[in-house]
Amino acid sequence: MTIEVRVPQLPESVADATLVTWHKKVGDPVARDENLADLETDKVVLEVPAPVNGVLTALKKDAGTTVGSGELLALIEEAPVAAHAKAPAKKPVVEPAKAAPAKKDDAAGKLSPAVKRLVEENKLAAADIAGSGRDGRITKGDVAQHLDAGRPAARPEGARVDQRVPMSRLRARIAERLVQAQTTQALLTTFNEIDMQGLSAIRTRYKETFEKRHGVRLGFMSFFVKACVEALRRYPVINASVEGGDIVYHEYFDIGVAVSTDRGLIVPVLRDAEQMGFADIEKAVTGFAERARNGTITIEELTGGTFSITNGGVFGSLLSTPIVNAPQSAILGMHKIQQRPVAVDEQVVVRPMMYVALTYDHRIIDGREAVQFLVAVKEVLEDPARLLLQL
Repeated sequence: MTIEVRVPQLPESVADATLVTWHKKVGDPVARDENLADLETDKVVLEVPAPVNGVLTALKKDAGTTVGSGELLALIEEAPVAAHAKAPAKKPVVEPAKAAPAKKDDAAGKLSPAVKRLVEENKLAAADIAGSGRDGRITKGDVAQHLDAGRPAARPEGARVDQRVPMSRLRARIAERLVQAQTTQALLTTFNEIDMQGLSAIRTRYKETFEKRHGVRLGFMSFFVKACVEALRRYPVINASVEGGDIVYHEYFDIGVAVSTDRGLIVPVLRDAEQMGFADIEKAVTGFAERARNGTITIEELTGGTFSITNGGVFGSLLSTPIVNAPQSAILGMHKIQQRPVAVDEQVVVRPMMYVALTYDHRIIDGREAVQFLVAVKEVLEDPARLLLQL
């Protein structure tokens, strides 16, 4: 019996998707629920599972094609389960014409869709590339370094070497939104600095106990989320947005936390952050990062948000001017903690300091409110007991 494989129902906010790659070729056996192909939308990568056990008899769409919900992708001739005893369980089978066969190790299984495409385009074997990412994951930088190692030290005289790679849908969407934010909002950035000594001391003192009790590491992000919620309570216009000629004040705090992936920066949202405990926030952020990097984060987790936080400090950034994640009106930028001399009680001492930046839409947020918001965040983080007392 011939079974049709169609594009899954896409989320309401997603009009279409791009068929990034096929993991099977015509004639290959497939097992039910095995991933046949990857579909890339503006925000996430979706898998196309096999509906039955059988043999793939036809591919109706080529990689790189734009498809919509319900479109026919492939045909499977249904067969008994026994016919698939030798079929690998949920392991992608890459066409030899595109890339080297899969190795016995799990290097290929650690590839994000963007990295996988780069590996296939350059006809590389994933097992030959050393991964520097978490748990040995291969990054785009690892692929580039591997390619550089195999290239001549210098290009021939007069030669021009360029590599043209089309933007992924996510990268194109990011570019569109960033340009839109800068052309539709009056963006301005104000700065302050935070003495992180008290916060660092608390984290050092309780991090082992916290991790044993809650099963997650205690980071700085949960403190910053809590501090921002308290500051947003005091200055609600920072949590507002513009709709036409109206200012919409949100009486809830859905805080977006920027996460960097090989495909680009995405901003999953902590819903009702004011109701979350420190452990809840840390678990949610850790889960966001993991699902974002393996391509399983959902559209719903990326939708909405009233205010965002981005941490360039994890990459070593000392200072930056983040761009607002429209239609929000403000974003807080965290940066690298650096030991610097500062004046405390008329004495020069060395303290762990962090610059923070608030970029905001000057159409509805005045400089006074932006500065006071940052001061409130600073006060709370320099005296963390205020979080317990909501002072």
